[in-house]
Amino acid sequence: MKRIAINENGIHMVFEVRRDKVRLVHFSALPLDENTLVRQGEKDLYFPSEIQVTGRNRPSNWHGAKIVETSPGYEMKYLDFRDSRNDTGRKLEWETVHEETGLHLTMHYQFYDGIPVVRSWTEVTNCGTEAQGLEALSSFCLMGLGKEGLIRPDRKLRLSVPHHSWKREMHWNRYSFSDLGLTLTAGSDPEAESTQVFSVSNTGNWSTKEYLPMAYLEDTEAGVSLYWQIEHNGSWHWEISDYEGQYYLELGGPDELHNHWWKQLMPGETFVSVPACIGVETAGMDRAMAALTEYRRRIRRPNRDNEQLSVIFNDYMNCLSGDPTTQKELEMIPKAREAGCEYFVVDCGWYADGAWWDGVGEWRPSEKRFPGGFKEVMDAIRDAGMIPGAWLELEVMGVNCPLAKQLSDSWFFMRHGRRVCDKGRYQLDFRNAEVRDYAERVIDRMVNEYGVGYIKMDYNIEPGTGTDQQADSTGQGLLEHNRAYLAWIDHIFEKYPELIIENCSSGGMRTDYAMLARHSLQSTSDQTDYRQYATLAANAPAAVTPEQAAVWSYPLTDGDEEETIFNMVNAMLLRIHQSGHLVNLSPARFALVKEGIACYKSIRQDIRRAVPFWPLGLSSYGDSWVSLGLKAGNKNYIAVWRSDSGNDTCLLPISHLRGKDASVKCLYPQNAACRCAWHKESGELAVELPVNISARLFEVSANE
Repeated sequence: MKRIAINENGIHMVFEVRRDKVRLVHFSALPLDENTLVRQGEKDLYFPSEIQVTGRNRPSNWHGAKIVETSPGYEMKYLDFRDSRNDTGRKLEWETVHEETGLHLTMHYQFYDGIPVVRSWTEVTNCGTEAQGLEALSSFCLMGLGKEGLIRPDRKLRLSVPHHSWKREMHWNRYSFSDLGLTLTAGSDPEAESTQVFSVSNTGNWSTKEYLPMAYLEDTEAGVSLYWQIEHNGSWHWEISDYEGQYYLELGGPDELHNHWWKQLMPGETFVSVPACIGVETAGMDRAMAALTEYRRRIRRPNRDNEQLSVIFNDYMNCLSGDPTTQKELEMIPKAREAGCEYFVVDCGWYADGAWWDGVGEWRPSEKRFPGGFKEVMDAIRDAGMIPGAWLELEVMGVNCPLAKQLSDSWFFMRHGRRVCDKGRYQLDFRNAEVRDYAERVIDRMVNEYGVGYIKMDYNIEPGTGTDQQADSTGQGLLEHNRAYLAWIDHIFEKYPELIIENCSSGGMRTDYAMLARHSLQSTSDQTDYRQYATLAANAPAAVTPEQAAVWSYPLTDGDEEETIFNMVNAMLLRIHQSGHLVNLSPARFALVKEGIACYKSIRQDIRRAVPFWPLGLSSYGDSWVSLGLKAGNKNYIAVWRSDSGNDTCLLPISHLRGKDASVKCLYPQNAACRCAWHKESGELAVELPVNISARLFEVSANE
């Protein structure tokens, strides 16, 4: 037996090569305890990868819907190991081979210097003489979850899952394994296993319509945790189940069983799985999310927007709501500038005289809405000292768009000989070079003809499993489209490096780090109730870096000063997307908007390097108190929302400041009713908000 032990950035990995097979026997923040390993004679445990090929036998019983002990996955034999370094950090590569099929599998593990995470993906090449049908290919596999300590894993493991839905994004729930139906069935039989699987999947082009592609697993006895994210903008899948008396985790992109994906791998052809990030921690969820924040910054495209954190005004939410005209915009532009906004975005509706939903696709300004031309409004924005922006939805074409009737079916997703249609739109297929050229020409016109420096790129349909046109399966057609779209976006950013493109999909329906490794901004929600937005805003940094999380602030025309403050606090630790009818606000309420934006500008250089923490834990909708903290050096910015609470006082634990002298002040608004105090010994910030529905932003600075 050959063993290779890795200790890198606080990650302990142990590989073994036994009977010519590679096994990942340990991946943790703690060193390996030999007594925790399960040895079962000739049994092959601790599979580092899974690959299922059509027609291959899976030998054991009771697999059910599990992706475990796949074939030829369990038969792959060791071929080579490479240990190197690159600009990112250490890189491990394990190569295995299956002689009968000729499949060569390479497992990639990329470390990131100073961060306790690994990026993992799998590459398979058909070196044989016959085509092989791929049904599943993992990105990362780990067996032996919860093996540290003495308590049975099913009694101590806790899984936190981020549920995600339109207008109800980023809602985390914490489950015991009993809650999930994952209680071990072994009893006195160590080889017994269940058919129960807890799996989280997405099928379709809205990558986060039900869940974020991430989770957090805690061992409450050993005090260690595992966390992960899958980085793909389409279909993906992860699962936890038991095998031979142990729990395993499998992460991957689409597969045949769950996502209608099947790939015919021809001789000489290579296929690469979607990437996944896996991290370890001993200090709880706040630290895990801080590490994930740093990792997300490391993999993101360098761009000026995430350095500057410019303030954006968008005319949609609780404002023009898709009904822009020259007159309305010219009234709003100077007010947005006076408030301190730096970008001004004309949202949907600018391209149609009236109803437009099922007619989009030509992207020409309405002469009725803009009789002096769309450029008149864009120029007025620039003359006011702001950069203009506009809304687009380039991945779809309305069923009543004249252009759609002229184009061949090769432009669109097809299933069973028909164009895929959803909500009055066809899905464009970015595998088609003509589609990519068409979309690029629209961008060229927006930038060069109208002077646009910001595009809100929306996407409002779900085309389902994919397209079967020129594809081995609908899932493979979708995967190829997803990757073609990413390559197109990369090209656009290379062509226009200063252009900001906001990632929006009915708000947050594609909050994934395939998209966010490229886009500088993510729309977090279409939520129209500012009170509900508090929970969403507080939880957002678990899903996306603070400087990428665009949050609406939309003071209501008939609101009051506390409502205005609440709206501003929602956005002030993230990215301000200002909206609302600013021209209709009273002078006092407009002054609060202006003060909030000025305050934001004074701290935004800290936000871009800060990491999140949650004094009250991640929020649930309906919580009476909500809080989000950002730690930037010795400064801690803490947003606090009181939401329908009968108690006007709240204690906020800040564990990393316990026992330290600190100064505290209400940062925004400066002249509003509230009190605060720092309790050094307990490490708690006490705040008093006398008004029931209210919010404040505090600064707690540790004294050096």
